[in-house]
Amino acid sequence: MSVLAWIVLGLLAGFIGSKIVNKRGEGMLLDIILGIVGAVIGGWIFNAMGASGVTGVNLYSLFVAVIGSILFLVVYHAAFRRT
Repeated sequence: MSVLAWIVLGLLAGFIGSKIVNKRGEGMLLDIILGIVGAVIGGWIFNAMGASGVTGVNLYSLFVAVIGSILFLVVYHAAFRRT
């Protein structure tokens, strides 16, 4: 995938993931980073379970990236809980 495709997929996945977990977005740059990290984490998890990971800019890859970003946010908030 091209860099632009990773950025677009990351923005969409990060925004959706942060909306599901936080009920608000994290900001455009953090959503892009969150989505890209989520795509890597989700791709790794899906590959470990025997399914294909991120395959391009499509709905399946968006689903994988959103699942990865949600898992990343849940672990992040559990580790660095703000009081």
